[in-house]
Amino acid sequence: MDLIPAIDLKEGKCVRLRQGRMDDETIFSDDPVAIAGRWVDAGAHRLHIVDLDGAFAGSPKNHQVIQAIAKAFPDLDIQVGGGIRNADTVETYLDDGVRYTIIGTRAVSEPHFVNDLCLSFPGHIIVGLDAKDGKVAIDGWSKLSNHDVIDMAQHFEHDGVAAIVYTDISKDGMMKGVNVEATVKLAQAVRVPVIASGGVTSLDDIKALLAVEEEGINGVIIGRALYEGTIDLAEAQKLVDDAK
Repeated sequence: MDLIPAIDLKEGKCVRLRQGRMDDETIFSDDPVAIAGRWVDAGAHRLHIVDLDGAFAGSPKNHQVIQAIAKAFPDLDIQVGGGIRNADTVETYLDDGVRYTIIGTRAVSEPHFVNDLCLSFPGHIIVGLDAKDGKVAIDGWSKLSNHDVIDMAQHFEHDGVAAIVYTDISKDGMMKGVNVEATVKLAQAVRVPVIASGGVTSLDDIKALLAVEEEGINGVIIGRALYEGTIDLAEAQKLVDDAK
């Protein structure tokens, strides 16, 4: 199971939001490249980057920062989400050295878009499903759709996505623990890897996910807990390595 540190970008800075609210942010650094280096030094093999401004604007707004991180760490598997609404953006990120692009809002509003991307960029497309009470949220979590998260996941599995990032938005940024039950339920319903996200607070959350890793959970995104020090990445990485 991969431990995947998160870097959320807003106006070029590394921030964390509570439940996706742009007006409830904590700025952790004005040097995201240095933060990426910090996580690489601690043993990270993969990085999760979100262009928050892009997610709300519908087009990339922190591209130069993401490009700089990819250039600085060419061996790092980077997955990027936020404002990716067309094939040109996907191609640009992949050309920059990004390994995976994450499709969120447009995946839900125009599901055929994911199918087209999977055909054009096989192995590089991840769908991000952000859900609350089993329903998928869109537009930077500002709206709750009528789509069932498991139905959507199975649809995208058929399209050929490389993985699904599942976020319980009622947990995200709240430091109240990961929703293991909902994550397992989703992982059991599909054959593609599921990456857990939202609410990861302590090593106990990592242990809980490791215990169900065989259900199809191959990664966990860690955000605020790293920045506030409730999880030490090197310690968590040793825990995962020892479990192999």
